[in-house]
Amino acid sequence: MVISEAKFLPSFDKGICNYTANRVYLSNRDTLLSNLYSDEKIDYGFYNLSYGNNPDKVYGIGLCRGDVKPHECRSCLNDCRDNLTQQCPYEKEAIWWGEKCMLRYSNRLIFGIMETYPAEDMGNVNNASDATEFNRVLGDLLRNLRFKAASGDSRSKYAADTAVVTNFETIYGLVQCTPDLSTQDCANCLDWTIKDIPRLVKDKVGAVMLRPSCTVRYEIYAFFTNATINDPALPPQPQGNDNSLRTIIIVIVLSIIIVVALIIFFSICFRRRKGGKHLLNDDEDNDEIELAESLQFNLNTIEVATNNFSNSNKLGEGGFGAVYKGRLSNEQVIAVKRLSSSSGQGGMEFKNEVLLLAKLQHRNLVRLLGFSLEGKEKLLVYEFVPNKSLDYFLFDQTKKTQLDWDRRYKIIRGIARGLLYLHEDSRLRIIHRDLKASNILLDEEMLPKISDFGMAKLIIADQTQENTSRVVGTYGYMAPEYIMHGKFSVKSDVFSFGVLVLEIVSGQKNHSIHHEENVEDLLTFAWKNWQNGTITNIIDIALLKSSQNEIIRCIHIGLLCVQENLANRPIMANVALMLNSCSITLPVPTKPAFFMDSATISLPNMSWEVNSWATKSSQSANKSTHDLVGETSITELNPR
Repeated sequence: MVISEAKFLPSFDKGICNYTANRVYLSNRDTLLSNLYSDEKIDYGFYNLSYGNNPDKVYGIGLCRGDVKPHECRSCLNDCRDNLTQQCPYEKEAIWWGEKCMLRYSNRLIFGIMETYPAEDMGNVNNASDATEFNRVLGDLLRNLRFKAASGDSRSKYAADTAVVTNFETIYGLVQCTPDLSTQDCANCLDWTIKDIPRLVKDKVGAVMLRPSCTVRYEIYAFFTNATINDPALPPQPQGNDNSLRTIIIVIVLSIIIVVALIIFFSICFRRRKGGKHLLNDDEDNDEIELAESLQFNLNTIEVATNNFSNSNKLGEGGFGAVYKGRLSNEQVIAVKRLSSSSGQGGMEFKNEVLLLAKLQHRNLVRLLGFSLEGKEKLLVYEFVPNKSLDYFLFDQTKKTQLDWDRRYKIIRGIARGLLYLHEDSRLRIIHRDLKASNILLDEEMLPKISDFGMAKLIIADQTQENTSRVVGTYGYMAPEYIMHGKFSVKSDVFSFGVLVLEIVSGQKNHSIHHEENVEDLLTFAWKNWQNGTITNIIDIALLKSSQNEIIRCIHIGLLCVQENLANRPIMANVALMLNSCSITLPVPTKPAFFMDSATISLPNMSWEVNSWATKSSQSANKSTHDLVGETSITELNPR
């Protein structure tokens, strides 16, 4: 099976809107690819290099299969380099897989970051004759290889071996990670890839699963070189009786099967006896149990990293509990969300967030590194995002000056890209249900990452809508059909996105926009000015010298997203096209749904149980309850 496939990383920066190639960046890219690997370098089959200065800096990674000799490695990388520069001449990010190597480059930091997208999966055309037995042996083989590869060092994370099915068919398996990954990240990447096999290449006798950070491949023929592995399918010619040899082999194989069966039996009994010590119940999916356990941190590790949750490391606090900055022994900086013991809602949201985020990998989603569950402590461990949340900058008259229109436009497109992944491009279909400015974190380059999935909802891939008796979210961002009738869908997130776009353009909160002597909600204000032809009144005064056409187009898109009738709202795939193509004619928006400030809402015979869910910065955590009333998150409504 020959693998030679270019894969473009989706980037709103490559632009249909007047995009021109950056010659400095492309020159830096070509220089980097020419110097990434050479005869003078110590050769472990792994190369990483950066070249140039921001904003034109280029990062590159080259990785050869662990069994490939140096001259074969460079030859394969040379072919990948030629293909990249010819087939991807103007891309800011690209990846090319050869049969024995992988080469990628990017305009962002990619070293030490585990990524499973884009993905390429190819299966053999033939199915296994005894699929059940084949898959059992294959699963054991790949799990063993996963452990060996993840235990490798910074030079190599590679493992290959064989296993024999009962019909004497040999399976050749190989797994590999980029060595810059941590042991846990490598294990996670391989775990998620291996668990995709039944879904993508079920019962095939061979397949290759390609990810930017790891590779899994298996065949029923020898496709790798390893002098320590002999082919059990081709034993030496016996000098004695053929039947005696066959009998011995059968006895050995049956003995192995009996031992494995006993191990599995006792393992199941032990798991049942442990019962409530697991994060999940016994009747839940075993894959989820294994995934959750593979992400579990020791509580002592977290306590050491956060200096025992000292106040000096405290980043903020919300309804879920406090968030702390920490540093692991490998110098990795983390953010730890600590579930408040007094929170009545946290247990379910905790479990929900672990299982959802562990399966999601995208540059515009905050990355879950793991969790800890010991005694009364429930902790979520995330990548540390240094620039706090969008609301920290957007709604502060001084700090918002750091958000020029170029940055705000990138933030809008990044959020759209993250939502599109949740709704359509991930293995799951996820509705976030609490998209708002305080749940958008900003990385070191001020690019957005959607966070807080404790209220997110998984729905069936082809399902369009679902009902709930438990309404969660934040006033001002919640779609009308959801807050009034408990009906939510991807269009609910689209509504929240539209509100967020209008906030980013105006620089004001959705529940209290100030204009001259008037104070009203943002949707009402935006619609009135749209109708009156005074659209520039909506634009943040700090942006008035920026590209008016682009800003007005974003307002137009925002109004399309907040239309009262959900059937009129676009899906995120269409929103992404609108944001990236100036040639697409936008439909005329209809009236949006109007919401008043939550402080003035009065419903007869009803009470709202409210709780602030968003993680606030240490500064905003000191706000009074009155200051936060417009940002409270509704967890449940209960008639008295």
